Amino acid sequence: MPGYKPFFGAVPDEEPKPQFTLLNSERVVATVSSLRARISERFPESGLLQVCLELEKVCQRSRVRIEWIGKPIWTLRILRYSLIVLIVLGLFVSITGLLKEGLSEDLGFVDWVQTLEAGINDIVLISLAVFFVWNLEARVKRRRAMRALHELRSIAHVIDMHQLTKDPDRIMRKWIKTSSSPQIEMSSFDLRRYLDYCSEMLSLVSKVAALHLQSLEDGTVVAAVNEIEELTTGLSRKIWQKIDILRATE
Repeated sequence: MPGYKPFFGAVPDEEPKPQFTLLNSERVVATVSSLRARISERFPESGLLQVCLELEKVCQRSRVRIEWIGKPIWTLRILRYSLIVLIVLGLFVSITGLLKEGLSEDLGFVDWVQTLEAGINDIVLISLAVFFVWNLEARVKRRRAMRALHELRSIAHVIDMHQLTKDPDRIMRKWIKTSSSPQIEMSSFDLRRYLDYCSEMLSLVSKVAALHLQSLEDGTVVAAVNEIEELTTGLSRKIWQKIDILRATE
């Protein structure tokens, strides 16, 4: 049949290219910039705008860090391979020396053992140096990623502080104000937009954190990113509870 392709044994002409499977750091930063512009238009004098400005700077710095993490550190890699070459050369020299001295009649068993032990000690020491340098690149990248993730975690808590006192109950019902009560001069619509902006910022914090996993596969970084995602999800859930209350009363 024309156009018919058998199911079994069929070989595709080319592997399908993955689409929409990776986060684009440029678009994430552009989304943060767009959110900052929206907040500035509706709440130009709010502290939330300053937090979003700081989030935008953090995203730009994280983008540079992520690009740096994705590149190899050639100095450490050259050092790593140089040490491997030294191990091979040391092993070759040790075996060659043993073979030459083994042909000599003056070499006793004790001398042969001492020569072998010295060669093995050199190889062990160089192997330990290779092991240290081999993991050094991953440790350097992990440390830089953890600093960025700690910064994002702190911003998530700051965002939560800004929505903490935005209680919809103070707008919907009559309540007795005290001298320490926070001032809320917002309509129900403005409060919903304010809370929605907080939720969007928390979502973007988790997306920027997830960007680090695309350049670095490390268990510690994965655990930190998962922690940030759980944190932002829990905080956003509290915000949407307030939004649902406001929507139910309109």
